Order: sequence, then C-alpha cells, then structure tokens
Amino acid sequence: MTAEPRSTGLRSLSLASRYRSNRGDVVQGFYLPAFQVACSYSRAVGYFTSTSLALYSRGIENLAERGGTMRLIASPHLNEDDILDIERGYDFRSVITRATERALAVEDRGPILDGLGQLGRLIADGRLDIKLAFVAQEGRIGIYHEKLGIFRDSHGDLVAFTGSSNETLGGLASNFESIEVYRGWVDGDSMRALDIEQDFDELWSNQTPSLSVETFPDVSRDRLIKLGQERTTLTPPRDDALVQPVTVRGKAQRLSIPDWMTVRDYQRAAVKGWLLHRGRGILKMATGTGKTKTSLIAATKLADVLRDREEALILVVVAPLQHLVDQWVTEVEDFGVRPIPVYESSQKWLPLVEEQLAQVRFGQRPIVAMVATNASFAGAKFQSILSRITQPLLVIADEAHNLGSPAYRTILPTNATYRLALSATPERWFDDEGTDALVDYFGPVVYELGLGDAIEMGALCRYNYFPRLVELNDVETELYVELSRQIARCFAAGSDDNNPDSNSQLGQLLRKRAGVLGHAAGKIDLLRKDIGGRANSWFQLAYCAEGSRPSHAGEPPGPNQLSEVMNVVGNELNLAAHPYISETPRRERKVLLHRFATGDDLRVLVAMRCLDEGVDIPDAQTGYLLASSSNPRQFIQRRGRLLRRAEGKDHAEIFDYLAVPPTGAPVDFEIERRLLIRELERANEFGKLSENYEATLKLLRPLKDRYQLMHL
Repeated sequence: MTAEPRSTGLRSLSLASRYRSNRGDVVQGFYLPAFQVACSYSRAVGYFTSTSLALYSRGIENLAERGGTMRLIASPHLNEDDILDIERGYDFRSVITRATERALAVEDRGPILDGLGQLGRLIADGRLDIKLAFVAQEGRIGIYHEKLGIFRDSHGDLVAFTGSSNETLGGLASNFESIEVYRGWVDGDSMRALDIEQDFDELWSNQTPSLSVETFPDVSRDRLIKLGQERTTLTPPRDDALVQPVTVRGKAQRLSIPDWMTVRDYQRAAVKGWLLHRGRGILKMATGTGKTKTSLIAATKLADVLRDREEALILVVVAPLQHLVDQWVTEVEDFGVRPIPVYESSQKWLPLVEEQLAQVRFGQRPIVAMVATNASFAGAKFQSILSRITQPLLVIADEAHNLGSPAYRTILPTNATYRLALSATPERWFDDEGTDALVDYFGPVVYELGLGDAIEMGALCRYNYFPRLVELNDVETELYVELSRQIARCFAAGSDDNNPDSNSQLGQLLRKRAGVLGHAAGKIDLLRKDIGGRANSWFQLAYCAEGSRPSHAGEPPGPNQLSEVMNVVGNELNLAAHPYISETPRRERKVLLHRFATGDDLRVLVAMRCLDEGVDIPDAQTGYLLASSSNPRQFIQRRGRLLRRAEGKDHAEIFDYLAVPPTGAPVDFEIERRLLIRELERANEFGKLSENYEATLKLLRPLKDRYQLMHL
C-alpha cells in the first residue's frame, strides 16, 4: 500500500520508476527536482574528472544552501603508468594523489574553474566529502564502474537509483542514458532502496570485498579549497543544476591542424607533392623528420576538400606493431579526431567500426578514423569491412616497406581512392618484386628528404660518429673460418641466394657468421670503457645483437649479449639500466620510455631489435650499436632514433662496433672482402654526415687498404 504523499520533500515529487533518454529529460525530470527538496545526496559513480566535479557543484548549490550535504565516491582516472606502479608495489596513496592532481590540472576555463571553486567552498564548509574507489584483487588493479545514488530529505524519506548515467557532461546532457528509481515509501521499492543505501554505506566505510575506498588526497582537497577562496569574488555558479553549458559540439569530428603546431616548409612541400599526384604516392623522409604529422596534415587537407563536396572521409592507418598504433592514436587525437584502435580482440573494435561507418552512411559523421596493426589489417574481419566501404577511403601505411611482403601486398584495398606510404627506406632489402609492388599500389616517391638535408635544415640534430674496430678472438676466429669455408662451398656449387634473411642453406650460414661478428666478445670490453667514460650522462641506448653467441655444431650456444650488457652497465658500473625487448609487455614499455625521458631515473635502455621502427624517444643522445646489421633499414632507423630533436638537445653521439677477423686468418680473400664491403658501407654512411668524418676516414683507412677498398 502506498503512503499518503507529503506536501514537501521527496514524496511531493511526481517521480517515475524509470527514466530513459527517449522518454524524458533525466536532468529536468529527476535530478533537478530531487536536489531542490533533498537534504543529503550520496553518489557512487564512474570516473573522477574536473568537468564532472564542476557539474556537481552546479547541482548541489541549492542542497548546500539549505544545510544539506553530499558524499561522493568516484573512480580515480588511473592511466597505465599508475596501474603498473601500484601493481609493482609503489605507495598507492601517492599514485592516487598523482592521478587526482592530473585530473584537476585544467586549463583556465572559467566555468570549470568556477565550479571547482564552489566545490572547494563546500568542502571547506563541511558540506561535501569525496572518496576514491578502485578494484584491488590478487595484486591486480581495476576500475570501479558501478553507478548508484541516494537522496534523503528532512522527513527521512529515501529515493535510490541505479543506472547508466555518469554525472559528466556526456552522461547527463549528451548521451543516451537510463536510470531505475526506487522510492522508499512505495511497496516493492522500499527494500531495494534500503539495499542500495546499505551498499553505499559499506562502500563509504571501505567494507566492500575486492574494493579499496580511500579518502580524498589532502593535497587535492587543499587545492580545491584554495581555488574556492581565490574565486569568491567571481559570479557564483548558476542554480540551474546540471543543465548543459554552452559548448561547441562536433568539434572533435573533423580533422584540423592543432593551433600549437608549426607546419614546416618541407612538410608543406611533401603534402603539395602528394596532392599533385592525386592523393597517391610515397613520402621517403628520414627517420625523425615528422612523417606522421606530415601525413596527418595531408589527410586534413584532403578532408577539407571532401567536406566542400559534402563527402565523408574514411581514414585507415596501418602500422606494424601495437605500440605504434598507440602512438598514432595519440597523434590523430591531436588533430581533433578520436580514432578506433584496431588490434587484439575484434569484440573491442568491431562494434565501434560498424557503428561509425553506419553514421557516415546516414550523413551523421564526416570522418571515421581507424588505426590497425598489420596483423589486424590483414585479418578476415577487417578485410571484409574494407571491401564494403564505398565512401572516399585514404590508406596511410606507416613503415610501408613491411606491406611489400607477399603476405600483405595482395590484400591492400583496391577501393582506396587515396593512398599514402611512409618510410625512410621504402626499398625492400633483397626484394625488388616487393618494392615494385609498393610503387604499383601507392604510387611513386612524391617527396624525398634525406638525412643530410634534414640535419642541414635543423629537422634533425648533428652528431659525432665513433667506429670501434674489434678483432675476433681465437675461438671466434676458428668458427668464423669454418663458416666461411661452408659459405664458399655454397657459392662454388652455384648458389646465388645470398640474402641473409632467406631460409636457404646459404642464408642460414650467412646469418650464423654475422652472429659471430655481432656477438664478438671484444665488443663488451670496449663498451665497458665507452659507457664507463659517460657514467654521469643520461639518455643512452645500447642496441644488442639478437639471440646468443653462435657456437660449433653440437655445442651449446654462448652467452646472450643483452645479459652481458646488462651485467656490465647495471652490476659493474652501477648505472640504472633496463632491458627493452620483444617480451617486454606493452604497458611496461610505456613506463620505461617515460622513465628514460625524465632524465633522472634510467640512464641506459638496453634494446634488442625493439627500438627499430617508429618508437618515439627524442631525448636519446648516445647510442651504442653492438649488433652488426648490414640491413640498411635497421641501421638507418637506429641512427634516426638518436637524431630526433628534443628540448635541450642539439647533438648526438653514435658508437658503432665493427668486428673483423684478425690479420692472417685463413679466410678466402674475396669472400672476406665482400663481407667487409657491407660493414664499411654502413660505416661510411654513418660517417659522411657526421661532424667528425675525417677522424672516421683516418681510423678505417688501414682496413680499407688491407682489403683493397680505398674507393669506399
């Protein structure tokens, strides 16, 4: 039986049992009336953000004026670095404080700051208390995402609700939301309302299993109170509760060049070259010169043209690895559009892709942006989506040389009207067919910016190059000679497949012999001296040879070079160092790069292959190249990692360790000479653009003379 309604309080309201966006205004129909008669409000909700806090202030002003109070539980907006730090045992209070301060670090936008100031006054007056909740179970951290709320009035009546809405600008004013309402004086509702209130009380007292509910950080509390004191003379917040403030909607749905970005002349030239070729072509630009931003400038100009024609743009970016996809997502967001990352389970990205493409078909969205790994791009589900696109499609291929392989070049979408390939080295090593396939699909090189020009114009920094000659020891020389004889027999038998990446017998022998050079023990001794002489320097990278030191057939493999380097740097020299390899989890990689970039934590990153393509580490100043790579792409990209510009950086140093057999080793002269040509070509490529080229020539002259290679 329903009780008689009161003339005041919650019972006086004509509250529905359910509110849904298509049936009424959740704000006007429920929140506003409840705030006007309640004396307390308890709310557990999703993310804690500065915008949501500002909106709270506008909703509880009437409540506070009547002496009412509010309790708020929200989930701190923990990023991957925060979560990893907590899981590693860092003090979680300091991590939560860091996350809370980050959320409060808003730009000087009047409405939000006014709202935060009002909150500060409410906290100072004891009208508002905030706690933060997150999932903490078995050493893992998760997001507290429950949404419930309770209003009580001075008569003791209760209204509880649960539902999808967050008290954010989107949750209350923009999104499609629904809530279920339970009135404490209505039969059938009362027990559910009391249960919800009990759930909240257990949360507030931190008695909910697997959840950790912490008090609001003192530093953040003090910051809000101070802001309230500073903004007391400003116009107080309006009493229209959570009505949506004036905002520019849809701004994030078009590409635009960021206001803070200065477009360089060479970037304008590159975009112009691509547009003049009808939106097809290859940008062959040195590593570190901003190919990503240049391509997004081109996409923005294309989107502008299409918008004038009232056409939408479908943008698909393809990148080799997940961490590169993450970097692209950030870059695209800087240009005003939130892209869909396409990797891992299709359950995460497929519904979003289908929804946004449907919006394009109905004229409700001017652009859909997707960033996919090569693997997801090649998957059947994404290929099916691509085949059904009828709108203008732009494909941007990062590190495009990878797409020239037989596995990828046959699946590049033929319905892509616009195509843009990015690579410092688009030519595929020992694969003319793959290179030709890239040109056939994307078009020719429409703009080229070499390393020398990039350094001259200031896009990359200047550098010194120090080749280090290392002679093989007796054991290494014996294995090297044995492998060279087997290689000679393959050549004598007519084998012409001299690609060291191939699976032929000759290819395997070439790789193993290159491994002898790459893992030469003498490199570790020289590295110890080089890094030891720079023990007080930051921003150092060491590139190690892959795998372990080769050995004779039937013998166990030798030591792993990465472990040797970590021992030298970390144990012998006592320098803060950390490995960065393919097994390093993606989340931990971000933390490592952040620690490296601070310049007060990690002195040395020790990498094995993983810092080749696309990783953005502009602060790196000193590089040690232990791996003997004759693949131009690898050593060009490694050099490019070190030449990126950064604040306070105007110069770099590159140490290149070149291993050679000792004088008099019984090796076929021509085969030996052929090998040295590749090593010396790399040294010459590095040296000719360095600031100390003369010193490089002087050091290498005896070796060139010995093998009749003075012309190099």
